[in-house]
Amino acid sequence: MSLTPKVSEPPTRSGGRAGRRGGARRAGGAKTDRRRRRRRALRWSATVLAVVILGTAGAGYLYYQHLNGNIQKGARANGDDSKAHRTAPNAAGQTPLNILLIGSDSRNSKENLKLGGSRDHVGDPPLADVQMLIHLSADRKSAAMVSIPRDTRVHIPECKDPETGKTYPQTNDIINVTLARGGAGCTLLTWENLTGVYIDHWMTIDFAGVVRMADAIGGVDVCVNQNVWDHPTPSVPGGSGLKLKKGTTNVKGEQALQWLRTRHAWGDDLMRARAQHMYLNSMIRTLKKQNVFTDTGRLMDLAEAATKSLKVSEEIGTVKKLYDLGMQMKSVPADRITSVTMPNVKDPQNGNHVVPDEANADKMWQMLQDDVPFDKNGGKPGAKKDAGKDKPAKKPSLDPARLGVLVQNATRTSTEAAVPQRASAVGQVLLQKGYARAQADTSGSLAEDKTVVRYPSADLAGDAQAVAEALGIPMSQVQQSTGVSGVTLVVGADWRTGAKYPKKSEPKAGDLPANADAVNGSDTTKCMDVYSVYRW
Repeated sequence: MSLTPKVSEPPTRSGGRAGRRGGARRAGGAKTDRRRRRRRALRWSATVLAVVILGTAGAGYLYYQHLNGNIQKGARANGDDSKAHRTAPNAAGQTPLNILLIGSDSRNSKENLKLGGSRDHVGDPPLADVQMLIHLSADRKSAAMVSIPRDTRVHIPECKDPETGKTYPQTNDIINVTLARGGAGCTLLTWENLTGVYIDHWMTIDFAGVVRMADAIGGVDVCVNQNVWDHPTPSVPGGSGLKLKKGTTNVKGEQALQWLRTRHAWGDDLMRARAQHMYLNSMIRTLKKQNVFTDTGRLMDLAEAATKSLKVSEEIGTVKKLYDLGMQMKSVPADRITSVTMPNVKDPQNGNHVVPDEANADKMWQMLQDDVPFDKNGGKPGAKKDAGKDKPAKKPSLDPARLGVLVQNATRTSTEAAVPQRASAVGQVLLQKGYARAQADTSGSLAEDKTVVRYPSADLAGDAQAVAEALGIPMSQVQQSTGVSGVTLVVGADWRTGAKYPKKSEPKAGDLPANADAVNGSDTTKCMDVYSVYRW
């Protein structure tokens, strides 16, 4: 969230020096005075900004500490079972930045209860009804916002609640329950295991926070193709209460929250994700037009709203770090920001849920892992980066014949059963390549989207890389993990047949799956269609 306020002219005073002297000034002199006043106002605003944001001495320092005190913080991840890996730096040494934004449905305050509905849920752990990954490219020239529908059934790893100490066992459930199973750190861990993308930070915001931020920003333009009223019907109870006329409306406060919560009027939860993307794109366009240096009162309003509204992972829990994040996002051109929803299909176990569309979702996760832009507006790509990245970086510590390698069958998916004897078949391939101590794990089948080679400690990194090279597995899929006791080959759903790992063509900029529902940040023509029952 940027703390950038809206542009406004410095207020004019009555009784200035011209009035006290009496008589009219020459036109040229009046213009000169106006320029001087504007320069003084800009200098004064910049000085106050430095005090408020950077925290200098005296009252400014106290206010800075006050803002820092507003911010709630929590652990980045609430478990050790992460299967993600960091993207390698580009030629300039830069790495992408990934932030998980979570919208909580908490009713555990009077303010949230007033905005969020049923008293039946007071005291319940909050659910993560909105989940969106914000990806800033390594060069900060493009960005992506990726949503996963709240009713997506996924594998949820073991998580520990840092506040209560309670440990939640791994399970298979819809992704919005992750927030109730150890907090935002558990949601982050679930995302990492699903996508393979390392997530640097998380932020959560509740109903009241959305209202405060919408008011502080000054409103956001949204658009509908028909009059909309998201109200209860005889067959469908509930509804956000959103009521707008056809066309564009600037929504603030509670009305902004209604827009973000509306589902029935758009048709389903997937269309709600589209409406949320349109709102955020519009908000970013609004913030990009605003200037922090000309309205310090508005800056303070935004700072108060943001710090009171957000709970963040502890490593970004200061005003300056949040401000820096906002400025990085603001620097990305609108036409280089792309919003998408994870490609999905109906859950065969429950028609009200969805599961990832494996092939298309994996393609999108690969683009994030490789920092490939979701748009085609970046011009011609430069020289191929990271040449030689699929060569081992370290030498093996053991001869292949002496290295123990455990092979696990993880070819099971949410829609397909595991391939029988797959671990044994790949283990035979390793035996033929000189790994005499390779053996299949017969304890049962697992579920992994992507094949990986894991190792427990740095001294076995070269050995794990050698195993990957022997089978044609990319070095980016070799990971250190505390969850294994030796070099472990996990044969995933992307390698269900064949003796050699299948090569995949590298994704290209803008080559998104057709069912990702992509929306470009500069597109101001998009309006939501209203389901007929909710038109008026």
